[in-house]
This record gives sequence, structure tokens and C-alpha cells, in this order.
Amino acid sequence: MPQSSYTRERTALLFVDPYNDFLSDGGKLWPLVRDVANEVGLLENLRTITAAVRKAGIRIFIVPHRRWEPGDFENWDHPSPYQLASAKAQTFAKGSWGGEWHPDFKPQPGDIVVKEHWGGSGFANTDLDLQLKRQGIVQVIVIGLLANTCIETTSRCAMELGYHVTLVKDATAAFSKEMMRSAHDLNGPTFAHRILTTAELAAALQNR
Repeated sequence: MPQSSYTRERTALLFVDPYNDFLSDGGKLWPLVRDVANEVGLLENLRTITAAVRKAGIRIFIVPHRRWEPGDFENWDHPSPYQLASAKAQTFAKGSWGGEWHPDFKPQPGDIVVKEHWGGSGFANTDLDLQLKRQGIVQVIVIGLLANTCIETTSRCAMELGYHVTLVKDATAAFSKEMMRSAHDLNGPTFAHRILTTAELAAALQNR
């Protein structure tokens, strides 16, 4: 696909879970992603991409995970182990510092904050698909956390719904190198139309 294809009218950036718990020192999940995040230069790459898409006039959609509240998942027939672990740790707890946006990635005027997702997909039980279609979006660039969970699941769903999907392999992280390899080298090519680095994406946006 030509580099000039990322038009501002038809392209959106999906930024998944830019919470303090994931991205800031002191966050509950930061110690688990820190090694991979530092190795790929995650935070600087996220800054580079958000700046580049804003300069290009591309709309940013914040795709947030459910902020934990007391009672979440109680009396559910079959919450997943991941959901139960999240509830036990009170990850992204509503009203807590960890459940606030990382200060570098707070929504700006014109950004769209999608309804919170309960599992891995930013589309399931949210208004993401509706919001994208209302804006005439057909291409999505997906960044954020985690590579092998919410990024992969949201991107797979985007492809199934007919969107062109670009993954940025150094603008995400996971709990291990093996999980990153699975997300990008093994699974990514089965659903993503393009898998780029931050530098490659920035060049594509500049040359479009």
C-alpha cells in the first residue's frame, strides 16, 4: 500500500489504554512491561507518533480499558482469569492515579474518548465502530498496551469489520519478548495489513 495512503479524512489513530498504571513509574503494571518498553523505546515512540498524527491532522481515538470499580465481575458466570487478576489488583481503578491518563497522552481538544472496554477488544460493547464510521474512517493505526492482548484483539476486530489495520511494533509493549514476538511476528501478519516501526510510520505520514 502506498505511503501516501494515510489521509487525514480516512485515517484514525487508536491509542489503547494510555493509563498511568501501564506507562508511568509507580503504575501497577509498569514493572511488568518496563523491560520491553525500555528496549523498544515505547514512551518516546508514543510521543513521536501522537505528535506526527496531530501534525498530519489525523484524528486520535482514545480506546480505554474498564476502570475498575467495586463490584466489577461479581456474580459473573465466567469472567476470564485476566479479568479476575485485574479486579484483584484493582488495575486502572476509577478515581485513582493509576486510572488517570499518562500526562503526556491526555486527550486533547478534538480527540474522541471511546467507551471503556471490559475485555481485550476496544470494539466489543463500546461505541468505537460507530464513532469511526461517523467520521468516515476506513484505516486505523493501532498503538498502546498490551501487544498480545488489547492491541491484538482490537486490531483483529478492526480487520473483521473491514478496516485497514496498521500495527506499530515499537509503539506497544508486553510482559515478555516472547509475547511481543508472538504478537508481531506470528499473529500480526494474519490480520494486519501493514506492520511498521515508528520511524517508518512517521516517514509515511510526512510523505503522504
